[in-house]
Amino acid sequence: MAEKQDQNDSSPSFESALSELEGLVERMESGELTLEESLKSFEQGIALTRSCQQALSQAEQKVEILTSNDPEAIAEPFDSEP
Repeated sequence: MAEKQDQNDSSPSFESALSELEGLVERMESGELTLEESLKSFEQGIALTRSCQQALSQAEQKVEILTSNDPEAIAEPFDSEP
């Protein structure tokens, strides 16, 4: 069964956006891109990062909603550092 994407079909799934972002970083770190290509890649990376952040925020909200219905559940903030 294919995973359902959000209402906006033009937005990539979190996993595909993250994979694409990793590829952009690798290409930029290689040092083989022209300035124009690097700027375009950077712009794409910013858009992908925002998409990933939005997906994570939505997932966090869903978790909070689900746990708020359980009177014994305690919502704790996610650690940003390992």
